[in-house]
Amino acid sequence: MPNDLFRVAVIGAGETGTPLLRKLLAVPFVELLGVADLDREAPGMRLADQHGVKTTTNFHDLAELGERLDVLIDVTGVPAVRESLRKAMQETGNHHTVIVHETVIQLMLSLLNGELVRLKRDMQDY
Repeated sequence: MPNDLFRVAVIGAGETGTPLLRKLLAVPFVELLGVADLDREAPGMRLADQHGVKTTTNFHDLAELGERLDVLIDVTGVPAVRESLRKAMQETGNHHTVIVHETVIQLMLSLLNGELVRLKRDMQDY
């Protein structure tokens, strides 16, 4: 059954996450449930705050949204985040939420822009 509304959260609110957040906030068929980044002053965190979207420095807060969340987007590029998200979904039995990683986002942004988008990563430890 097709979705009329996608409930989405994003982990990573820097140079990759911010343009993505702008696109997500601009469409009526996405409800942005939250944004996580270690840097409370990251541009995407400020953008989310301006739009009244929940922000957190702990990405596990977003994973804990459970089945209320359709898509959890991780643009950190940090393998430990990816593994921790997988583990959280398994432990909670959440078979609803889809985790989308940076490679898929790079493809989608490149398609939208009509040219290859390079992702910039700051390999911070999470």
